[in-house]
Amino acid sequence: MLDLNFVRTHSETVRAGLAAKGDTTSLDPLLEVDRRHREAITRLNELRARRNRASEAIGAAKRAGKDAQEAIAAMQAVARDIKQLEQEESRLQQELQDRLLATPNLPHASVPRGTSEADNVVVRTWGEPLAADFPLKNHLELGEDLGLFDFRRGAKMSGSGFPLYTGDGARLERALLNFMLDFHRERYGFTEIFPPFVTRPEAMETTGQLPKFAEDMYYIDRDQAYLIPTAEVPVTNIHRDEILDESQLPLRYVAYSACFRREAGSYGKETRGFLRLHQFNKVELVKFVRPDTSYEELESLTAQAEAVLQALGLHYRVVSLSSGDLSFAAAKCYDLEVWAPGERQWLEVSSCSNFEAFQARRGRIRYRRAADKKVDFVHTLNGSGVATPRLLVALLETYQTPEGRVRLPEPLQAYMGTSLLTPCD
Repeated sequence: MLDLNFVRTHSETVRAGLAAKGDTTSLDPLLEVDRRHREAITRLNELRARRNRASEAIGAAKRAGKDAQEAIAAMQAVARDIKQLEQEESRLQQELQDRLLATPNLPHASVPRGTSEADNVVVRTWGEPLAADFPLKNHLELGEDLGLFDFRRGAKMSGSGFPLYTGDGARLERALLNFMLDFHRERYGFTEIFPPFVTRPEAMETTGQLPKFAEDMYYIDRDQAYLIPTAEVPVTNIHRDEILDESQLPLRYVAYSACFRREAGSYGKETRGFLRLHQFNKVELVKFVRPDTSYEELESLTAQAEAVLQALGLHYRVVSLSSGDLSFAAAKCYDLEVWAPGERQWLEVSSCSNFEAFQARRGRIRYRRAADKKVDFVHTLNGSGVATPRLLVALLETYQTPEGRVRLPEPLQAYMGTSLLTPCD
């Protein structure tokens, strides 16, 4: 959520930032409601002062033995006006809050300006694409030959977009998750978290999923709760409504979760195999940091997610998202995209974002500064470290052999107890 005082005093800066994100309608209605709300508060204060004066006049009249009926009638009239205006002020306050919650974060000055993903900028690449001298199979063909997953039976149980992992596929999925959790915990000192997969609406509001993306999520009406779209939601809410000590920062958490997304409006996009799912697994990285260090932490977060891909020997690139392609809550974001040689395309496996104080303000996540003891909002960051579906696609297609087998990169061999996936008998 944006700082309302900043919106008031820097409206043209805010207007330009919203326009860079493709939002040209939010600011004027918000400022108008804010103006009316402040006018209502001013009027309320005036009426309450009149009520106080009337009350004093009544008391004085009674002490002097005079008739106080006129003063009583005047105070009653003021009291009726106050009650009506309090209701209006409360309604305007709620409308102002709703408009602030529906207003996106502003892009950082370093974000490339543009209107869509076509304006994203490739920052760097790592590794080389597979140079194969044999016909490459895609992940669906490899998965069928090796008995790794069964989309038909998964759909029979739960509908399309809910994969069923089988045999070595199930073991490989578990190996990837364990490897990544251990990697971030041991190499970078992240604290491991195993969060709930169901959250209350206010947790979704903190991270920016609500109110904007309600249609994209799975809602449990009886419990008034949501299945999480990412571990970012519960982990960010660990410190909701808390004041941390500056000495505790930065806090760095790593968490596995299943992720559930309806992705309403995504029809017509690539949905084959693991490329787009309604349920998938992901290892998530979340940081709580001081505002003055958050962009350094974004670079280190991105490098930490990249290190997973480097350890697995996968060709990837880092893309800085343009302002028009940024998410609702992000001030800046890098996508990590791996090359899938069988699919012949780049696949996103991680988004590393700095939200600045946007989520912290919504969730009232603060810290007390050591120097002056003042309380300020932390900055929050998160990134996938990484999501497994497209990672699995790139891994299978990159390490396939002419014989239809798949070699396993060295970090996974200890988890799998083998160096090679072979076709089913």
